[in-house]
Amino acid sequence: MPDPVVVDNEIIKSSKTSEQEDQESEKDTKRYSLWNFWICSLFLKFLLIPDYFSTDFDVHRNWLAITNGLPLKQWYYEKTSQWTLDYPPFFAYFEWFMSQFVPKFVRNDGCLDIVPVGQFSWPTIVFQRLTVIITEFLLFIVLQIYINTSKPSEKTQSFVIASSIALSPGFLIVDHIHFQYNGFLFAILIASIVAARNKRYLLCATFYSIALCFKHIFLYLAPCYFVFLLRAYVLQIEGFKFRTYRDLFFIIKWKHLFQLGGIVVGIFGLCFGPFVFDMPQVLSRLFPFSRGLTHAYWAPNFWAIYSFCDKVLTTAVLRVPWILTVAKKTISSNLLPTSIDSIKQAIKQNNNGSKGLVQDVVFTILPQIPPKLTFLLTLLYQILAVIPLLFDPSYKRFIGSLTLCGLASFLFGWHVHEKAVMLVIIPFSFLVIFDRRLLISFMLVTSSGFVSLFPLLYKNEDFIIKCLYTYVWCVIYFFSLRKTTKVSSSVERRVFFLDRIAITYISSLFPMVIIIQLVDLLKWKYPILTKFEFLSLMTYSFYCSLGIISSWIGLSWLYNFDEPLWK
Repeated sequence: MPDPVVVDNEIIKSSKTSEQEDQESEKDTKRYSLWNFWICSLFLKFLLIPDYFSTDFDVHRNWLAITNGLPLKQWYYEKTSQWTLDYPPFFAYFEWFMSQFVPKFVRNDGCLDIVPVGQFSWPTIVFQRLTVIITEFLLFIVLQIYINTSKPSEKTQSFVIASSIALSPGFLIVDHIHFQYNGFLFAILIASIVAARNKRYLLCATFYSIALCFKHIFLYLAPCYFVFLLRAYVLQIEGFKFRTYRDLFFIIKWKHLFQLGGIVVGIFGLCFGPFVFDMPQVLSRLFPFSRGLTHAYWAPNFWAIYSFCDKVLTTAVLRVPWILTVAKKTISSNLLPTSIDSIKQAIKQNNNGSKGLVQDVVFTILPQIPPKLTFLLTLLYQILAVIPLLFDPSYKRFIGSLTLCGLASFLFGWHVHEKAVMLVIIPFSFLVIFDRRLLISFMLVTSSGFVSLFPLLYKNEDFIIKCLYTYVWCVIYFFSLRKTTKVSSSVERRVFFLDRIAITYISSLFPMVIIIQLVDLLKWKYPILTKFEFLSLMTYSFYCSLGIISSWIGLSWLYNFDEPLWK
């Protein structure tokens, strides 16, 4: 028989140990909680309610009115306002749901009026701002789940990443000033990423399908999700022995395939089912190719550089006409303008990409870019991003492929909005913690991406807010990530010719912003500057595109040629 005293002591010690573990667990939870971040950011967002808002505010007000006042069948046909409904049905249902909570005094303010141009005041502004703030709470919940489900050794890194996303300058600028619902929508996408990390593949497919039915821009990530779920959940390749071609039938986990297919078909059926007889009209709204290659202000991608080169060549040819003559002798004449007069006529008649118009762009010197070419380029680089995932369906490879798919669509897509850079920054945030060599590429795309959003807030009153907030965010999180990201044990390979060049580029973004702001302030004193009104936007687009393309090259090199990093 054991000594009862010893047994009691062991029980007491065990009890104390259990209590201590509970206390430590409670302290750990408090230490890695986003609650304080949400409270602090909440006060800032309340202060921004009276701030400037873009035409997107009236876009969503009009969608509230359409979904509230018209039968479901008419939602995608209504065109009283130019801001027609052009998001997938789940977002339309979301707008309808919010419209049910519009108070009477907000309705009387004109919030739910279907009119060509919205006429509203403070009640509508406060109501719509609050809907963004309330729905963004989902982002904090999902990020907290991401932290809580992380390994104990990775909680610090996960907390840094989660807080960086929650406090992202992109969400602050685009959602709470410019006005959109990206925080809520990206929360659903992040939920699918968290599910993929925890190997909950059906949940991953569910959340991604829901996100896609809310915002069709997530379609750019579809190749990555398709290959990842197919390879990780449907196909059983490891250890499988092929004897005859009939064995290919058994390589598929048919139960998993039907489960996965059932979830995707069910969600899309729920989303588009009520519009099954109106699909041509719905698709024409979701994919309006008539809008042109570039947006009203160029997104910082490959086409921004292409457009910039066309402007430089046009200016050079108009000032030095013999350049055109020399070029015709060396290049096929079919690719070049016939004369200087034809160039001048084209500039007068067409949208040459520097008029701030949302319509088809006609280049003056360089060849025109058809939608098919942008589609093929995007598809090509996305295929290159998913091929390694087909052989190694790990979570790390999945996030790397997801980031590169987002980059390919942003750099080469048709009519890309500058706000779409968040489709790159968010997945990259989950990737950068795996290896410090990824940090330079991450710093390039985040700093360039956030700065490229600055022209969205064109009022001088917002200059200090966007600059100071972004600068503080970059200093805090670039430093924190450098301290917490893992240092690979393998031989370190340089991505860029010199990492210092990248640091110099990032450091030069702030002086560029200051100089552009000073030039804009001097327009009242020097009227000649008004003739170059698009120059500041062109500078933002061109210079930021250099950083984002450099980030893509650096990440692509590591993804395809640095195998030890992904093991």
